[in-house]
Formats: sequence, C-alpha cells, structure tokens
Amino acid sequence: MREKVILAIDLGTTGNRVVAFNKKGKIVAKSYYKFSQIFPHSGWVEHNPLEILKTTIKALRKVIKIVGAENVVCIGITNQRETTILWDKDTGKPVYNAIVWQCRRTEKLCKQYKNYTKAIKQKTGLFLDPYFSVTKIKWIIENVPGIKGKIKRGKILFGTPDTWLLWNLTKEKCHLTEPSNASRTLLFNIKTLKFDDGLLKLFKISSSILPEVRASSSFFGCTDKRFTQKEIPITGVLGDQQASLFAHCGWEKNIIKATYGTGIFVMTNTLNKLYNLNTLLTTIAWQFENEINYALEGSIFMGGATIQWLKDNLKILKKVEESEDIAKSLPNNEGVYFVPAFQGLGAPWWDAKARGIIIGLTRKTTWKNIVRSALESMAYQVREVVEEMKKIQKKKFKVLRVDGQASINNFLMQFQADILNMEIERPKIIETTSLGVAGLAGISAGFWTKEEFRNLQKTEKIFRPSSLREKFEKFYQRWKEATKRSKKWTEE
Repeated sequence: MREKVILAIDLGTTGNRVVAFNKKGKIVAKSYYKFSQIFPHSGWVEHNPLEILKTTIKALRKVIKIVGAENVVCIGITNQRETTILWDKDTGKPVYNAIVWQCRRTEKLCKQYKNYTKAIKQKTGLFLDPYFSVTKIKWIIENVPGIKGKIKRGKILFGTPDTWLLWNLTKEKCHLTEPSNASRTLLFNIKTLKFDDGLLKLFKISSSILPEVRASSSFFGCTDKRFTQKEIPITGVLGDQQASLFAHCGWEKNIIKATYGTGIFVMTNTLNKLYNLNTLLTTIAWQFENEINYALEGSIFMGGATIQWLKDNLKILKKVEESEDIAKSLPNNEGVYFVPAFQGLGAPWWDAKARGIIIGLTRKTTWKNIVRSALESMAYQVREVVEEMKKIQKKKFKVLRVDGQASINNFLMQFQADILNMEIERPKIIETTSLGVAGLAGISAGFWTKEEFRNLQKTEKIFRPSSLREKFEKFYQRWKEATKRSKKWTEE
C-alpha cells in the first residue's frame, strides 16, 4: 500500500501545478502545465478561464495516477489573487476572459472613485488601484452585452481563481472563497469580515454574484469523482502569498518573507494588529483555528516576469536560467539601472503612471549589462518594501525567508543579502506556496499537528551579506534616483 498524501493545487499566473506531499513533507509527485498569456492591448493582461480549468484538471489527474486516489487525504487550493472571473450560472461558461491582477485597463475607472480613497482604505486595507478585483468586475459588467440583465436575474457568479476552481471541481455545488482572497476584492471589510454593503452600493455591485466566505481552514466541499476517481475533501484555501507565509511559519512573530514569482511579494504577519498606511497594504493573512491574522504586504508587480520579458520580447535569453551565469560574468553593473515599471509601480510607490526605464547606458553597455540590471532590480525593489516594514513596525528583521522560482538564482540571492544587509534563508522546498496550503489543509484534516508541520521546513542555503556596506548603499541610492525618473510618465 502506498503512503498517504496531501495534494496542493497551486493556481499560478503563468501555469498551474499540483504537488503531493507525504507525512514527512517530502514531494512524492508533482505536475505543472503552463497556460496562455493574453495581451489584447498595452497594459492589458488576460487568461482563458477554461484553459485554467483544463490545465489544473490535467495536472491533478496526472498526480493522482501516480499516488493513487485512495491515498489522498485531502486537497488544499492556493491561487493568484485579484484575478477576476465572471461566469454564467446556468451554462458554466465564462462571460469574458479572466482579467489578471497585473492588468491596468481600469486606471480611468479608479479615478472616478478617488474621493472615496480614504474610506475604501479604512475598510479594506487596500489602495484604490486597478490591481484589485472590483474595477475589473465593473469593467466586465459595463463592456459585455447582456450581463446586467443576467445579474438582475441571478444568473451571474463572480470569483477569483480559487472560487472558479471550487465551483467546477465540486460540480457546481460550492460557490465559496475565504478571507485572504475576499480581502483582495476591494469589497471586503477586513474588520467585520464581511462584504461591505456600503462598498457594494458605492461600486454598484450586486451581492448576488459574490461567493460565500468561509474560514481558510474549512471544509469547502468534495471533488467530483469524474475529476479525481473518488470524492476528496477540500479542507484549506489561501491566496498564494498568504500560503507562502504560512509555510514559513508566519503565524509566529517577526517572520518576514519574500516570494520571487511573476511578481515579488514581501509579507509579514502583524497577528491581530491593523495598520492604515500609504505605502503598504494591510491584508488578511488567514482565518485559522478560529482566529483571524492580519499581515503587511508589499506587492511588486514585476519580478521574474522581467527576466521572462528579456527572453520572450527582447530575445536576448534562450532560457531564464541563463541569467545567473551572465550576471556573474560581469564585475559590476557598469552604472546601468533597470526600473521594470511595465504595469506601473506597486509598493511602496503605487504609481500607476510610472513606466519602465533602463538608464545609464553608454557605448560600453552590452546586453549582458541589461540582464544583470534586470536581476538587480528585483533586489532593489524588495529593499524598498523591507525598509518600509522596518520603519512602520520599528523592527530589525534579522532574516528574510525566500521562496519562488527566481529564488533559485544564487546571484540574485547573494545580491539581495548585500543590498538588504540581512541574511537570506532559502528553504529546501521552494514550492513553498504549495507546501503552505498543503499545511493548512493537512492540519485542518488532522494529517499534521501545527508542531509537526513547523518541523517540515528545512533550510537549504543561507546567503550572508558582504562587508562592503558602503558600496552596496551607493548602488541602492542610484537605484532610487532611477526610480524617480520612471514615475508619472504616462499622460492623463
């Protein structure tokens, strides 16, 4: 008989993965499939919800075939947040493509509500920005014919990818989400833990389209047999960055983590304390063991996506993995700085008008300098956010815990340690998002105790900062100057 496992479904921005973890936290099977990135116009980003579903089911079936359906104890789901899907309740078909968290099409729409910015921030902990779900919902309602009438008849449902997948995997029985995802819609009051009537009225959104909100470690229904051979309980759901924080034991004090994925997300748990800030988001970490935890988050829009851009758009890389050796081959950055504000700047600037720049070019500059400066940009952006967190919480974080695919890059991690003047701790399991939601689901199902799960995460490597503090401080100050020049670039 094969061993018992927990399955984590990780709905990412560029692809979907399913990972099976055994009792010791070891990955015993995994599967990953990419899906299409759709760019209808400059600054617009979309996904096909049916392709999201298809690739997820394909990965799920592949892993179940390896581990055996009879050995799967439960499933946890983690997902790209803010990404918005509306679908027809009767046909099950999306009314439009998923509008992705990166999409900036609703900048003008956000401006219509600028007088309510302070009230929105007090209720949601979020900025009035195209990043979040509500203006994406409104855009679909205003631009897809027939939607308003269907909403009046109760025929339209909304969800972020977790809700879309739950509804499909349970054969249309469960229209559900949980607080870490609901809190990213710009409609959820993080104090009352409910969708806010005042915000629904302000944005003219019908409550009939919204999912029911359950605690993050709850029973979210069972999968249908046609997908998983047997009914499997879904016992945990978390937004991707919260799942990563959970894997790093983020329920403990003074833990700070950075996930280097398509974007970069720096997060620290503030436990039961709420902040109202102009630079960072206050968000819900999770509702777990009958307790709500909050977090401070710095959202950086372009992380690994910057290196992907060098490969796909500029064609100067054959594989993103080449970037490490290329950066190491150069003695320094030759004064070249890359501000990847392709979708504007996120934390701590929140400037939707900023655009990407590469500055400091000379006749000596080569494509290799651009590659190195792209990697360095990730470290500079993380420092900006960490500096804000230190200032606000009056803490001296000693270690930054990292994860995500770009954290494999040793040049980047060492440069990050040097720029932050902090130790960087990289775990053995970098699929930390998957591990985090597996932990939440597994603890909820009694597969692990909290203490057992805490002991699963092992450190693979520690990067320690250089003693050349003055050198790296000068680099950072030049980066800040470059950032200023990228701001407020686009016209009204």
